[in-house]
Amino acid sequence: MALPSLSSFTYDWTYDVFLNFRGVDTRNSFTGNLYNSLHQRGIHTFIDDEQIQKGDEITPTLLQAIKQSKIFIAIFSDDYASSTFCLTELVTILECSKLPGRLFFPIFYDVEPTQIRKLTGAYAEAFANHDKRFGDEKDKVQRWRDALHQAADVSGCHFKPG
Repeated sequence: MALPSLSSFTYDWTYDVFLNFRGVDTRNSFTGNLYNSLHQRGIHTFIDDEQIQKGDEITPTLLQAIKQSKIFIAIFSDDYASSTFCLTELVTILECSKLPGRLFFPIFYDVEPTQIRKLTGAYAEAFANHDKRFGDEKDKVQRWRDALHQAADVSGCHFKPG
């Protein structure tokens, strides 16, 4: 019996796009504008302040939204790596992006991919804090490092405000 080809599978996505970003850096500027542009064009986009219901646990809700999305846009900004939520989301996003029909696209907002890949500047500071805070969970912190390195190796878009 022959197996069906990948093209014969249909996908039922809840979201066309999932936005992964550090809110304090870009929510009211770049990411907010990107979300509004996608929304105006009828592209169903998940952004954490729009779809999370009061009382929901943030992490499980976000992780479920990731699994139900087709395209993942990670917006790397100066303070991104200080957020354990962003890093945990990124690990899951990169795992899901390996599945058929998924796409990962990084945007480097006022940061260089080499800063992310080599963990310099604010990224080095954030990981020094993570190493202290999660000293007994070295595997978790290493997964975050690996995810950032992998994401920084993907060709994406560079954006400098101003």
